[in-house]
Amino acid sequence: MLIPQSILQACNGYSIICVPLYDTLGAGAVDYIIDHAEIDVVFIQDKKIKEILSPNCTSATRLKALVAFTSANNEQIKDAEQIGMKVYSWNDFLKMGKDKPVQPRPPQPNDTCTIMYTSGTSGQPKGVMLSHESHGMYVKGVDLFMDQFEDKMSTEDVFLSFLPLAHILDRMIEEYFFHKGASVGYYHGDLNALRDDLMELKPTLLVGVPRVYEKIYEGILKALADLRPLRRVIFNALYNRKLASMKAGYTQKTASPFADMLAFRKVKARLGGRLRLLISGGAPLSTEIEEFMRVTSCAYFIQGYGLTETLGPSTVGYPDDMSLVGTAGVAATFTELRLEEVPEMGYDPLGVPSRGEILIRGSTVFTGYYKNPELTNEVMVDGWFHTGDIGEMTPDGILKVIDRKKNIFKLSQGEYVAVEYLEKVYVFPPIIEDIWVYGDSYKSMLVAVVNPHEENTMKWAGSNGYKGSFSEICKSEGLKEHVLKELAAAAQKNKLRGFEYIQGVVLDPVPFDIERDLVTATMKKRRNYMLKYYQPEIDKVYKALEGQRAANKAK
Repeated sequence: MLIPQSILQACNGYSIICVPLYDTLGAGAVDYIIDHAEIDVVFIQDKKIKEILSPNCTSATRLKALVAFTSANNEQIKDAEQIGMKVYSWNDFLKMGKDKPVQPRPPQPNDTCTIMYTSGTSGQPKGVMLSHESHGMYVKGVDLFMDQFEDKMSTEDVFLSFLPLAHILDRMIEEYFFHKGASVGYYHGDLNALRDDLMELKPTLLVGVPRVYEKIYEGILKALADLRPLRRVIFNALYNRKLASMKAGYTQKTASPFADMLAFRKVKARLGGRLRLLISGGAPLSTEIEEFMRVTSCAYFIQGYGLTETLGPSTVGYPDDMSLVGTAGVAATFTELRLEEVPEMGYDPLGVPSRGEILIRGSTVFTGYYKNPELTNEVMVDGWFHTGDIGEMTPDGILKVIDRKKNIFKLSQGEYVAVEYLEKVYVFPPIIEDIWVYGDSYKSMLVAVVNPHEENTMKWAGSNGYKGSFSEICKSEGLKEHVLKELAAAAQKNKLRGFEYIQGVVLDPVPFDIERDLVTATMKKRRNYMLKYYQPEIDKVYKALEGQRAANKAK
């Protein structure tokens, strides 16, 4: 349920708290939020009305009105009236305002502007309360940050939005674009057809989570693979030359205009032809992909780090500074950072390198979790927000996010496993699209659920005499053995310890998706939901591994 910025700004003008809802959260979460936030009125897309009126959405009975962006059908209007709810079309709603105008009621700085519910990797979503002052300080902070650079933003700039408005990064970038009088365009709903939107809108700013840039990277590599060998050699030579120049201190624009004209302008054309800046957030992006995008996109590329609780970016990279590649950048304007020791994981801010839990303080930090003071007091200590993320910081304040405090478990032999780090290592073999690593505290071995890369899997199958559909090949023992060998090679290359090697796998041809509650809207793994979904197959893998171990001992 996308809420247009016009409604958000109208709410601001009348001191009305706005609560965005993910259209990907599902009826269960929407039901919870409507009840938890005590919502009275919902603005809604026509195709989503049936979800609100569904018997599963029990909290709908507390709603006073639905405002449809076009209009509801007669059956929906009748169903709504039966539970005491009034349905208005958008035009009817506008007419009501014209007929009965009300003077604006400007808010106070510390008043709650919005309650943003995080999608959450476990349990029910948390309502993050963000004040009007924090929004104002964010806009002022970005203004000060942008003043440093020669390239200035103008009313000609265009932002392509494809993250939901309930995602804090997208929300705050839109706030800033409207503050500057620039334009925002919305993708038509299919990420697989994102290139069509890029070509149609021709944006100057693109913001995405790492998976978006991984897809762009894979698409460019696929196009390169189709070139004649000589042209690939030329492309690689130009790439290496420009990369070396950028590392030597040349700017993106001056590093190699010849290479841009000869090769990389074609990459830029595939992205719409007008991109000036690309931003990655939501999770760390690999150094390899960031370098590739910086060189080939003919645009600035930066990473940042932040959370809903910090109103988006708390750190940000700088264009043309290659020392920041692979990092989340430095503290944003009006933001303080520090690291806190996590002894159970061996992270010490006073060690070398300096590592620990990332703590954030500043004027854009949230005021608390709605109706949850216990959790608020747990994460807010002496004015510092405890993020739960593990960071590594250089002496000059550059931050790299390396782990997650809660995503750690202990195997039966007493060894701690940092699962997110392992997933970054194991996702690199070409045969692997995505991977979830799992360990049981009562077991001594790690297992994993793997989404094989469809195109590379089919190539492997053809070369090894396997026939059938992608789903059928994913059931073959031969592919499982091949995947395990690739995982072992990745572990060896990265010098993992023996207990960090994957011993068994489950192959799922269907990517981890929102529909099965396996990932959030920003593609973060919902590990407890994954365990529940894959538990029967994981149990079979462990049983087979234990059988193999017993057989080996008997020999």
